[in-house]
Amino acid sequence: MDWEKQIIKIVLLLVSIITFGVAGLMFLEGWSFLDSLYMTVITMSTVGYREVHPLSLSGMVFVITLIVLGVGSFLYIITSLAEYVVAGHLVGALGRRRMKKEIDSLNNHYIICGFGRVGQQVAAELKREGVPCVIIDSDQNSIDRCISEGYLYIQGDASNDEVLKKAGIERVKGLVTATDSDADNVYVTLSAKNLRDDIFVVARANTEGSEHKLHKAGADRVLSPYSIGGRRLASLLLRPTVVEFLDVVMHSTEIELIMEEVLVHKNSQFVSAPMADARTRCMTGANILAIKKKGEKKMIATPSPDIIIEAGDRLVVFGTREQLKELEGLT
Repeated sequence: MDWEKQIIKIVLLLVSIITFGVAGLMFLEGWSFLDSLYMTVITMSTVGYREVHPLSLSGMVFVITLIVLGVGSFLYIITSLAEYVVAGHLVGALGRRRMKKEIDSLNNHYIICGFGRVGQQVAAELKREGVPCVIIDSDQNSIDRCISEGYLYIQGDASNDEVLKKAGIERVKGLVTATDSDADNVYVTLSAKNLRDDIFVVARANTEGSEHKLHKAGADRVLSPYSIGGRRLASLLLRPTVVEFLDVVMHSTEIELIMEEVLVHKNSQFVSAPMADARTRCMTGANILAIKKKGEKKMIATPSPDIIIEAGDRLVVFGTREQLKELEGLT
């Protein structure tokens, strides 16, 4: 039941009965507006006060009718409110209000559009890293999973601008669209880029032909779970030890080594310095594995010592948490 419409119906019912009572008493008894209103209210509420003025025979019949209508309307209102509370709608409304406050307080978080198998895995990885995210999905079963797993969520169409705004798209660091429909992923990407052209969008491609369309829509990265899965299976067959090492580095909570991406800021000590100089300044031993120059799509693996680092470049680094923390302080 749409409870907003139900509340409006209750208010209209009360206003209608009060208007009926006031108009009837003013017409039949010739009372003033205030006297008629007072008599109508005490009659509907059955508080038992005496009449404002003596009633005529027609007035008495009218008041009896007003009592029946008033008591009936109050019973209907009480029943509706009880159903509202018992059905959990009141608790749900309070929960949604609390969740809205939490979402509004987020900054530099991520939006995940679609909470299917892929979306759930993305959310789990972000949760493991301690990174906040907001789920958007229109399916009730997906929303129930969000509730059971403790994720912030918004139920609605992720391609709708208002839904994206509710998820805080103006403040997010990135967005993942991982629905089962390529068309939906294209629409979500277009909507996100229309609201914020600088947002980093990763899109799921379910078919080969959709990758080009998602790039055209503005997706910064397009990934196909099936092609990735196939390449990974092949790698496990050909290079099992390498894959195992990368899994340990990227996903293990027991080992200290981490592979991370670091942005070079304009005030960084690395700006205008050659790669050899940057590596020397990493006193604690963090390794710079690759560099991605600002505005370029191609990444330079094993960069030469004389390549110049500039503000806006991104470094792929490898080391312990302490080493990476020191490196981030330099960048």
